[in-house]
Amino acid sequence: MNKENDVKKELLVLGIGNLLMGDEGVGIHVVNHLNENYDLGEVDILDGGTGGFHLLEYFQKYHQVLIIDATIDGQPPGTISYLKPKFSSDYPPTLTAHDIGLKDLIDSLFLLNVKTEIFLLTISIPKIDKVSLDISDQIQKAVPVAAEKISKLVKSNLAESFEKELG
Repeated sequence: MNKENDVKKELLVLGIGNLLMGDEGVGIHVVNHLNENYDLGEVDILDGGTGGFHLLEYFQKYHQVLIIDATIDGQPPGTISYLKPKFSSDYPPTLTAHDIGLKDLIDSLFLLNVKTEIFLLTISIPKIDKVSLDISDQIQKAVPVAAEKISKLVKSNLAESFEKELG
């Protein structure tokens, strides 16, 4: 590998979700909204699909990764929450349909001694009960709100901003 490929980039904003499962695809909708409406400068934005091991290389290439994902956590639909997980066990108990793939990836990062700092922004969704390309009104309203919050987070010091949000 040449020296240029060895240099880690600073920040990746990674949307996770399944667009075929309606609200569960909210992470993808947020990164699409970011790409269409915001200039985040040097920050890379990626549609990570349903997660999984194919994303491992991205965690190796960046110092920080901000993941946007849906969660079924009992909060009102559209609630935006912040978490700074270190291990897969730190994630909310239900990260929806791709829960296992993403948690396995995080455990693999630990085992491979990958030192990427991970931040998680979740958007609460109701129970997944149907296959649909549409998202509910509550989740649709949360998309631009989440995108604006992410824009503000990445334009300031992400770690410090997250600590403030976590209170």
